[in-house]
Amino acid sequence: MAADSVKCACFWSLLLILCLRVSLAKNYRSSLDDDLLLPYANGHGPAHSHRHVRDCQPIIHGNTTHESSHPSHQTGQPVAKSNVFVTKAPSGWVYGRLTVVHDPLQTLSVLEPGGPDGCKNNHRVSVEETAKAAGCLYAQNAGFFNTKSGQCLGNVVSNGRLVQDSGGVQNAQFGIRRDGSLIFGYLSQEDVLDQSNPFVQLVSGVIWLLRDSEIYINQSLEAECGKSQETGNLSYFVNVVSARTAVGHDGDGNIILFQIDGQTGNRGMNLWDVATFLKEQGVVNAINLDGGGSSTCVINGSLASYPSDHCTSDNRWRCGRDVSTIFCVHQKSCKPENCSGHGECVDGLCRCGRGWQGEACDSLLCQPSQCGSHGVCTPNGCVCDAGWRGENCSYECVRGFYGDGCNHTCSCGNGGSCDPVHGRCACPPGFHGDTCDQVCPLGFFGLSCAQECHCEDLCPCDPQTGTCNATLQGETNYTIHRAGHCLATKMFTSWIHKEEAHREQRHLTERTWLIITILLAFLLSASLMAHLVAACSGSAASHFPERRDYSYVPLTNINGADQTRSARKSRTSGLELEDSDSQEEIWSSPRS
Repeated sequence: MAADSVKCACFWSLLLILCLRVSLAKNYRSSLDDDLLLPYANGHGPAHSHRHVRDCQPIIHGNTTHESSHPSHQTGQPVAKSNVFVTKAPSGWVYGRLTVVHDPLQTLSVLEPGGPDGCKNNHRVSVEETAKAAGCLYAQNAGFFNTKSGQCLGNVVSNGRLVQDSGGVQNAQFGIRRDGSLIFGYLSQEDVLDQSNPFVQLVSGVIWLLRDSEIYINQSLEAECGKSQETGNLSYFVNVVSARTAVGHDGDGNIILFQIDGQTGNRGMNLWDVATFLKEQGVVNAINLDGGGSSTCVINGSLASYPSDHCTSDNRWRCGRDVSTIFCVHQKSCKPENCSGHGECVDGLCRCGRGWQGEACDSLLCQPSQCGSHGVCTPNGCVCDAGWRGENCSYECVRGFYGDGCNHTCSCGNGGSCDPVHGRCACPPGFHGDTCDQVCPLGFFGLSCAQECHCEDLCPCDPQTGTCNATLQGETNYTIHRAGHCLATKMFTSWIHKEEAHREQRHLTERTWLIITILLAFLLSASLMAHLVAACSGSAASHFPERRDYSYVPLTNINGADQTRSARKSRTSGLELEDSDSQEEIWSSPRS
């Protein structure tokens, strides 16, 4: 193993010399402008540019400074499997634990010391105390911290909450993004704060041990901030034997938690030994974590805490110390635990209620685009706006219905149609009113009865077409004198027409008049003949009067004294009556 280490060191030394020659041959002007890993600010890490790191790594890794892998999603597996091991190291036999974590997105968390705000308050507590409060199945040391102040160092994200931002200080990082991808390597501040696929767990270590199944310690020595650890200079920190912890992942995407018990300078492993051991276990990427002393005492393969007197009486063991952040392996948990209020957490997985989907049940099955511009997505599917219907809210209500769900029936009469949203009636020409039940007022016609009739004699028109042959009908509240004027005019015109018709009926044809004239002439002739006959008969009777009996009455007896005076007067005037051969007689018809 020592021979392998020497060969590896020689190889990397030659590679670094080659890269330095290449970098010197290039334009030095851009050495500080385009470095992927710039010199540390405020005294953190080496003061030189990391151009040699950038120039060398493209030979194998391109320009990326971290690795991303897909996590394991094995079903039917236990949350984790943990085994205690004993192995021979240069310092002697050492005891350790290797824990394989399945589905890390659901079962692995970075926890602050003592719980939330532990980093803010610079707490330091034992692994057991933090783990017990959180219900961890397995736990071990995680990120580095200041042993004097208790301050958490580097980046810390705990269950999706950004606890601390390192400001871009370059140390090896391990994190899990929201999509479950596993991240190992160096991250810029922009990477840490990226919200397109944010970190849900993140912690800082010191020294990238394995990269793509190859030991990456030499490159890390050139790139990292050595002041994040307090053991000594960075080279001493790498090579000294001590208790160690590390995190990595295998080819199946399972997280590998490594812990080795020891005592700095006396027992344990150096980082070369740790990297070699992990590589033999099939680990692909791994970083070193804080591990000065052991996080727990190991007894017969079980995790337990030694009583303090037992730990101090046996120099083979170093009991757990108060530390900062820890890795906690727990039962599968739903994130969020209430499944966004739309589901039930069962064995760490959200079982979404009706209409919801996603790992957190935070996404509707119905997508907004499915409901178009006339509906909204709900757990029950598209809910259409008033006046619209259909699975995708793409159809208006059928004629005669309106409103939410098109469940309301229109009340428009006389062929009116209603608005599909509010149900307001649109009346056809000739009608108005809320339900189109009223004919246009006298003198108006058309849509909304907005047009005025122009008929003679102030007469009404047809309420639909406006024609002037309409009869008086409709509303009686129209101006009375106008309706009366039209009525009188109509009645007079009607009487005139009747008289003319009657007069026309008395006019006879010429033939009729000829017949009547002939008949009248005949009747007149007959009447004339009758009169002539009658006249002739009267004349003959006057020559041959009918013999009758008469009585003799003296005139004097009739006239009396008046007759005498009259006769006397006549004689006085010289006018004397002629004597007749007999006295005046008065013929009287005998009384019967």
